[in-house]
Amino acid sequence: ADTYQLIRAGLAGGKGVPDTVAQHPAAFVTFTAPSFGPVHTRRETPGGTVAPCHPRRDAGQCPHGRSLSCTTRHAADDPRLGEPLCAECYDYTGSALFNALAPELWRRFTMALRRRIAKAAGLTLRELRDTLTISFAKVAEYQRRGVVHFHAVIRLDGPDGPSTLPPDWASYEVLADAVDQAARAVTVTTPAAPGVPSRSLTWGTQLHVRPITTTTGDLTDTAVAGYIAKYATKAAECTGTLDRRIRATDDLDALPVSAHARRLIAACLRLGRMEEMAELRLAEWAHMLGFRGHFSTKSRRYST
Repeated sequence: ADTYQLIRAGLAGGKGVPDTVAQHPAAFVTFTAPSFGPVHTRRETPGGTVAPCHPRRDAGQCPHGRSLSCTTRHAADDPRLGEPLCAECYDYTGSALFNALAPELWRRFTMALRRRIAKAAGLTLRELRDTLTISFAKVAEYQRRGVVHFHAVIRLDGPDGPSTLPPDWASYEVLADAVDQAARAVTVTTPAAPGVPSRSLTWGTQLHVRPITTTTGDLTDTAVAGYIAKYATKAAECTGTLDRRIRATDDLDALPVSAHARRLIAACLRLGRMEEMAELRLAEWAHMLGFRGHFSTKSRRYST
C-alpha cells in the first residue's frame, strides 16, 4: 500500500505533491536483462492462448546432447519455468555478474539520460539543471530465471521539481527518445579474474517505453502504481532461492532450493571467493543471486 501511494502521488498528486504534476510528461519503462541461455517460459498470444515454449524446427541439440526446442505449453505453476533448456550451457557466471552490477548500470543510465535530454534541448548539463529536473521511481523484479528487471516511472519536471512545470520543449516524445538512446548506449565492465575474463554487460534488447496517462488508456497513473506495487512483492524467493543469507556452515547440496537457484548460488559463492570480485560482495548476497541493491528506489523529488 505504501509503495502504491508513493508511486501514484508522483503521477497524480497528493501527500504533498501538487495535482498539477499530472500534466508533466511521464513514461513507464521496463529494463530487461540480456539472455544467458534459453529457459522454459510461458508465452501468451494476443488472443490469450498459451503458445509453445521454444518451438524451433530443426533446432538440433546443444553440445551436451539436449534439444534446443521445447513445444510444451507451460502452465503458470509449472516448476520448469525459468529453468534452462540445458543447465550446462547456461551462463550462470554472467547472470550473477549482471545482478551484481545492475544498480551500476542503472546509475549510468540516469547519467546518460540527462546528457541525451540536454543534447536534444541544445543545452549544457549545467543549463539543463536550471531548466528541468528528471524524477524517477523504480522497483527491481526477479524473473523466474533469477535475473532482475527494473520497472521505472520517469517524469520531467521544472527546475524546482513537481511543483513547477517543465519547459515547453520537454515533451513525452523527447523523454521517450532519450530513454531509448541512453538505455542502449550504456555498458558496465565486469572485473577480470583467473578463468573469468572481463565482459561488457548491457540491458536486454527488450526495452519497453510507454506513456502514462491520467484517466484513460491502458497505462493510467492508477494502473502503473498498481503494477509497481505488485512487482515490489516479488522477491528472490519466487525464483526458488532462500530468504536468508548463506551461512558458512550451510551444505549447499542440502539447501531447500531449486536446482537452478542452487547453481546460481554456487556461481555467486565461487566468484565471491575471488579477490578481483571482492567489491561485488557476491558471496554475501548469494541468497539474492548476486543482487544487492534496494528493491525500490526513487529520486529525492519524485514524491514525498
